[in-house]
Formats: sequence, structure tokens, C-alpha cells
Amino acid sequence: MKKVIFSLVTLCCIFSAAFAQPYEYLKRPAVGIHLFAVDFATPQKIKNSSLNDVLKNHEWTKPGDMNYGLAFNYMRGLTNHFDFSTSMGLTFVEYPIKGKSQSYSNALIEWDAMAFAKMFSDKHLISPYLSAGIGASEWSGYWGAIIPVGVGMQVNISNEAFVLINSQYRIGVTPTTSDHFYHSIGIAGNVGKKKEVKVIPPPPPPVVIQKDADSDGDGIADKEDKCPTVPGIARYQGCPIPDTDNDGINDEEDKCIDVAGLARYQGCPIPDRDNDGVNDEEDKCPDVAGPIDNGGCPKLETAKFNAAAVQFVLGSAKLTPAAKKTLDEGANILNVQYPQLKVEVAGHTDNTGSVEFNRKLSEKRAQSVINYLVSRGVSADRLTAVGYGQDQPIAENNTSAGRTKNRRVEFKVSQ
Repeated sequence: MKKVIFSLVTLCCIFSAAFAQPYEYLKRPAVGIHLFAVDFATPQKIKNSSLNDVLKNHEWTKPGDMNYGLAFNYMRGLTNHFDFSTSMGLTFVEYPIKGKSQSYSNALIEWDAMAFAKMFSDKHLISPYLSAGIGASEWSGYWGAIIPVGVGMQVNISNEAFVLINSQYRIGVTPTTSDHFYHSIGIAGNVGKKKEVKVIPPPPPPVVIQKDADSDGDGIADKEDKCPTVPGIARYQGCPIPDTDNDGINDEEDKCIDVAGLARYQGCPIPDRDNDGVNDEEDKCPDVAGPIDNGGCPKLETAKFNAAAVQFVLGSAKLTPAAKKTLDEGANILNVQYPQLKVEVAGHTDNTGSVEFNRKLSEKRAQSVINYLVSRGVSADRLTAVGYGQDQPIAENNTSAGRTKNRRVEFKVSQ
């Protein structure tokens, strides 16, 4: 069996080298679905006797004795004659693990990563191929490794789809895997965008140059001017100072000649110090990464801080025990994860009571939160209390549930 594996790998290398050429028929990325059958019985018969005896006595496993399953795969071309393929398959079998007696069926999951060495490129209708690779399997908690080798055939049915017929011998290389045959047939289709062929325009007709002519008037004769129709300078042989990134700033003044930028940054793009995708001119927190929808500042919610749990004793600014526990988590987030952030603590109430009473109560509640955070080590100059009273409800005030939602404290990053 080692000789067979060595021969297949050698043939793959020969095909890859023999057919090396420009990749005009390179396979685009493709996905496929396949029906397959696995056969554990025949390899065992071959091991117990010999391949000649199996052939002579017609002891190949019958189709009804095989286990069938479904697999999905992804492919893409490496060269005109060499493809990469990876697949994942599922079937239900009584897996014959070495040294263990199994009498029940369970799900077998097999994954492989393989190279296909094709005899012909995808230009042809039919292309036989050899395959080899590595793989892994899992059955009833037993993980193991396999080496799949085999042969197959690709049949093109259109420019976008093809049929794959495949037969492999999968060699178990760990104590938890067993040798078996794997036969499959399936269809796959391209998912990548087809590469457009760039049409190179024909060269312009030759220009008759008069002696010592200077068409662009830059003081450099056309016979020595590499840009005879565009004014330039001598050190660039009559061409203008180049602008590699086409940002309107010539390369002699551009500090980022390969990336388009702005003049106020000497030809470089607007910087993004915290690399959060929001440039520093629009980032409210340029030194701390945060999402675009929050102005480049982080959201405390992403740190699993539950602001809704900050509640007060009814009609007062006294924090509940549960609120203090939540604020302990908030203080740790502000001290450890975001030690530079400034936060606005906004208090809100329902419409129970007068407008003025609710405004003052919301201010007291916001200040109560700040006092508690300061007691837990958060610097007071990072915190601002604002009371909005009943002016910004998030639910209807005519129900108990709605009033509960409106009695809240919000934390907004304000750096």
C-alpha cells in the first residue's frame, strides 16, 4: 500500500510540472454537493486474504452493504492542471475501530483537504485526475487522522458547473481510524467572479518629429522628451513630477506616494490612531477603538455592562443593592478596560409627579451613580451628571411596564 501511495503522489507532481503554463484555464472558486458511499468490508477482506483472492472469489462488498451519506466541498484552481479541494461529509455507520467491538450505528464526520492533479485543463469536456491529501474523522467521540488517495473524473456540463466522479482509498493512520473505500458523485458550480480579459489597445501610429521641435514648450526638444505633449522638467526627462497615487500631490511632496491622501497630511490619508475604521477627524475617541455608529467610541454594553440593572428605591436617589453590584462591574470596566474614557451619566424618570420634581430627582439619581463610581476608584473628572427628568421617555407612561422602562440611567461615552 505504501508503494501505491508513493506512486500516486509522484504522478501528481509529474502532472503539475509537465503541464505548467500560463493559467488561462484556472478553475474559479466553486462549491458542490455530493452523494457518497463508504465501504469498510472490502479493505478488511483484502487484509485477511489478498487482493487476488478477493477478485477471484468476487468478494467485493455489494451496494446494499455500503453506508451512504452527503458531503459538501469547496474547490479552487492552483494551476491549469492542479486544483485544491476540501470537503466535509456525514454518514451513519458501525465504525470498526481497531481493538474495540462496536455494535451500534452513529454519525461519522469526515473532513479532507486534497490536491487534484488533472490530465487536462478545464478547457476540455472530460478530465481524469489523481488525488491525494490529508483528513480527519470523528465517530462517537473518537477522533482520528486519515490519508485519502484516489482517482476521479471531472465532466464539464457548462462554463459554470461540472460533475465530479471520485473513488478513494482512505487509509487510517491512527488507532481510532480504519481503512475504507470512499466513492462519490456530485455536482459543483463556480461562485467566483469570472476574470475579464484585458484588451490591450494597438499602439498609436508613429509621430513624425521635426528637428529640434518642442511640442509642449517645456524647453526640452521632442527627440529627448519622454512626454512631448505634456510640459515637464529635465530631471524627469521632460515629464511632469509623477503622482503615483493620483491624489493631486506630486511624489516629491507626498510622504505616502503609494496611498492617496490629503495635502494637509502631506499626501497621506487622514490618520486612524486606534485602527477602528473611524478616522481621527471624525473619531470622538481617537485613542480608544470603538464602532462607527458610536462615533468611534466604545460602548459599555459591549463589555457586558447592564445599565438597565441600575435601579433606585422608589421616589428617591438611593441605589438598590442590585444597582450597586452592577456599578461595581461598571467601575471595574472604566478603571481597567477604558481608563481614559469620559462618561456622561444621564438620569431619567417617568411622569409621576411634577416636571420640576422629576428633573431634580433625575439629577440626584445621576449624581448618586457618580458618587458611587467615585467611591470605587473612578476619577470624578471623568464623570458628568445630567438630569433629563421625564422629557425623554423610551416607552409609554400610561402603563406600569412603560413607566418602569422610563425610570432609568444611561451611560454615554463623551470623550
